[in-house]
Amino acid sequence: MAAGLFHRTTASYTKIVATVGPACRSVECLAQLIQAGVDVFRINTAHGQLAEHTETLARIRQASQQVGQPVAVLVDLAGPKIRLGDIPGGQLHCLPGQRLRFVRSNGPLLPGELTTTYPRLIEELQVGDRLMLADGTVGLVVRSRSADYVECEVVQPGILRSRQGVNLPWVKLSLPALSEADVAAARWAAQQGADFLGLSFVRRPEDVAILRDLLQGYETAPQIVAKIEKPEALQHLEAIVQAADAVMVARGDLGVETDIAQIAVVQKQIVAACRRWRRPVIIATQMLESMTHEQLPTRAEATDVANAILDGADACMLSAETAIGQYPVAAVQMMHRIALATEPFDRPHWSSSEQPPDQGLDPVTEATARAAGQLAEQLRAKILLVATATGATALCLSKYRFRVPVWGASPSEAVLRRMCLYWGVVPLPGAPIKTSAELLTYAIQKGRQLGQLQPGDRLVLLTGSEVTDRTHNMIQVHTVSDGAF
Repeated sequence: MAAGLFHRTTASYTKIVATVGPACRSVECLAQLIQAGVDVFRINTAHGQLAEHTETLARIRQASQQVGQPVAVLVDLAGPKIRLGDIPGGQLHCLPGQRLRFVRSNGPLLPGELTTTYPRLIEELQVGDRLMLADGTVGLVVRSRSADYVECEVVQPGILRSRQGVNLPWVKLSLPALSEADVAAARWAAQQGADFLGLSFVRRPEDVAILRDLLQGYETAPQIVAKIEKPEALQHLEAIVQAADAVMVARGDLGVETDIAQIAVVQKQIVAACRRWRRPVIIATQMLESMTHEQLPTRAEATDVANAILDGADACMLSAETAIGQYPVAAVQMMHRIALATEPFDRPHWSSSEQPPDQGLDPVTEATARAAGQLAEQLRAKILLVATATGATALCLSKYRFRVPVWGASPSEAVLRRMCLYWGVVPLPGAPIKTSAELLTYAIQKGRQLGQLQPGDRLVLLTGSEVTDRTHNMIQVHTVSDGAF
């Protein structure tokens, strides 16, 4: 259920991530986006300064408080992205068969010479290596090399501009997992109480471990979202998924680094791995790209969002559509509409007889959560209410994909926000959790006020003997009465 539950008559199970930028950075617009269905706001540290991001995060929190609904914040690290240096004249027309040289930046460039932001590129490229530049619109192949330059042939013509990206599919580089700027941004995000931290260009599980070590010592460290956008990551996919807290299918660079004809199959493989290991998975990049400038998406874009949901994605992400687009609220509303139209045809991705992976969840909690979901479906309950200290039980219920809305209550605001990324889970702010009776009364009152519960409706409560115990060992079924709250 999307975060707009308390502001819309109907809410989707699939979560919506929206990138914040100049088009939606005001508190007023951020509040409108929450009401339209945004569950997680993304701050991209590849653009802007930390002082600006501090203000953006404060505005997000203000908008969340104004609307009265928790929303999470995903801080996206820029990662070790290689970019072209300055090109004389600002751009270069590349013709088929043309020879270009990558040289060290030691002075004025000659015609056909290029530089990059990665000093070791010349040492690490080999004859036959392929380079994709400018989001894959220009392709080069290394033909020869020396100690001072690498000469390439243009095999895919196009126009290069200063500071555009350089991708090297299947080329193993010695770039660090975190640049100095990434380390500073990660520490800033932890200090500011960000909920998720996106790690760009993950190549192996050790990259995730490096970031996790950096976050040690912070009271509520952000959860790590591993962004899959390198071919090397696909070789270590299962281990990366296990090491991370969540995963993003970052199709921008992934579509350049891998064969674009295979991108749909790769997406399905990543989502399937995340389902196996119970990791929330976000599908990102160009989902409703045409809505950056148009009020309606293309048919292909609407189909793309629907297929991501049918694949089993927990969330879909908007980038330019909300960051710099002309219609940010309309883009969110459209994604929400597509989700509502698609979800009735989305089959559960967990069988009741399937043995789940060992996630460190208490086996009693695991069995009780499964039983509570099955009971709620069998009784056609309107709400499955769970009290959770860490959010782990809510995530467990999310990954079973029971067709009953899950309301999650927690004493921790950080846990409430974290649940904003979990498919089908709605964080319930302000819920009393001292006793199960208080929690049940609160939820019923809230449900009746919102029109979600009527007399005769059933609500299933999953909790522990002491409500917030780590072990969930108690299920209650309550029927809403005709009387007062």
